Amino acid sequence: MYIIIVGAGDIGTPLIEIATGAGYEVVVIENDPEKADEIASEYDCMVLNVDATVKENLVDAGSDRADAIITTTDQDATNVMVSLLAQELDVPNVVSVVHSPEHMNLFRQIGVNTMQNPQRLIAESLFRSVDRPSIVDYMRVGDIAEVFEITVAEEAPIAGKTLVEADEEGLVGDETLIVAIERENADAPITPRGQTRIETGDLLTVYSGTGATPDVTDIFGHYEDQENGSNGVSL
Repeated sequence: MYIIIVGAGDIGTPLIEIATGAGYEVVVIENDPEKADEIASEYDCMVLNVDATVKENLVDAGSDRADAIITTTDQDATNVMVSLLAQELDVPNVVSVVHSPEHMNLFRQIGVNTMQNPQRLIAESLFRSVDRPSIVDYMRVGDIAEVFEITVAEEAPIAGKTLVEADEEGLVGDETLIVAIERENADAPITPRGQTRIETGDLLTVYSGTGATPDVTDIFGHYEDQENGSNGVSL
């Protein structure tokens, strides 16, 4: 695979390391001469110390045979311009980091695959770890829905019940779906069925159309989330 990476900063440099380590053919465009020299000396890739918003420079980087262009600069305006030029040059896959949430729609409108500012995602994850300690891991789906992992506590209302029983008792709402169960001593994750019984200690992968709200996590026995979610984090 032939990839053009624009920017060799905090986001671009690890990406360069991963892509070259995977054996991909990588061309880096970096307009800072010191950063360009550093990347050229450290990684097995071609580095161009030029302005990526100039169409001819993307052509020189091999846009005609590139499988993808990934733009990672810290300026959304630069990333938009590079993305538009890459589309004009018919690069099959154009991906960009987006720093301001307000600009996300713009990138989507021009048909660019986007990744929200990783620093913000890390910050949100750190906040979630103290605000909602019961949630092991999570991924946002759209603006509200979430997929998250959560352990079933000993006093959880759902513990000991089958999914059918939980549904009949109104514990699992229409917007909530348990999609996988990891259980100690089980050889592989369990795919839940109607008669699957939830046990204390199960690690569940849950989809919630309303997000991982305290009302949702209550059924798994994590009432501390209700307190944090309503009154804020106490440190």
